[in-house]
Amino acid sequence: MKTTRQQQDATRRQIVANAVDLMTRQGFDGTTMKDIARAAGIGDATIYKYFPTKDRIVVGYLDDTVQQALADTLQTPGFDGYGLQEKLQRLTDAVLERLLADREFVAQVRGLARRSPLSMLAEPLAARQGLRDAVSSFLEAAEASGEIEPCDFKGLAGSLYTDYLAGVVSYWLADTSDEFADTTQLVDLSLGVLVQALRVGLVNRVAQLGGFVLRSQMARMAQHGSGLLGMLQLARQTLGSAPTTPPNSSAPTARSPEPPAPPPRRATRAPRTSAAATPATARKKKSAP
Repeated sequence: MKTTRQQQDATRRQIVANAVDLMTRQGFDGTTMKDIARAAGIGDATIYKYFPTKDRIVVGYLDDTVQQALADTLQTPGFDGYGLQEKLQRLTDAVLERLLADREFVAQVRGLARRSPLSMLAEPLAARQGLRDAVSSFLEAAEASGEIEPCDFKGLAGSLYTDYLAGVVSYWLADTSDEFADTTQLVDLSLGVLVQALRVGLVNRVAQLGGFVLRSQMARMAQHGSGLLGMLQLARQTLGSAPTTPPNSSAPTARSPEPPAPPPRRATRAPRTSAAATPATARKKKSAP
């Protein structure tokens, strides 16, 4: 009997969920495709119709997580009225919220990427295009409202955001601060620096250099205790004191109404629990490298 697209999607999600559970308990190397197929309740050969390798299952998990986080972001009440920094913060928070329950598994994925980077890079991430399009649309809206100077590299910015997000996740996995406060501060400061640079038109002048620095240095800078937070604080203070020249400053324009305030940030923080409970997130936080 021919399966419908809905049934195929359900089977695919079931395979990914069981793979995450098994790999979290047994490790990536200690889990076989046969183990995953049997846990998912499908035939040993059937699993290969959905995923040819274990690496591809990992990529499928990342794709699904990012796509769900992007949907969560765009469905946030009042999102269209957010400023550029608030939109980028909400998207970053949504990804971390989705990853929180699987933090131990995500730590394994990071180790796998370090051990076999070419294997992971060879697998395409469909969610990358979604992230690129989303960030480009955020920039277009900010440019249209006069929040930032005209931006000449919207497509590039979307690609760089995926690298930035990978660095944030790496930092978050090593974060032992209460409720991941250091990660929250990292996101606030780094995105604040970016938006201030866009407002003064600085990024357009150094786009090529900045792209190179971000791609080559993010992995090193994302290591916990690297002094990154201090550098970001200094950069934000410097940019904040720079005079701004709004777009089309030669002609007076009407002041745009203030956008609605975004809801309180919650993304990078683990939920508080009672001492009597044994929450999974608490166990995961201790076990992360």
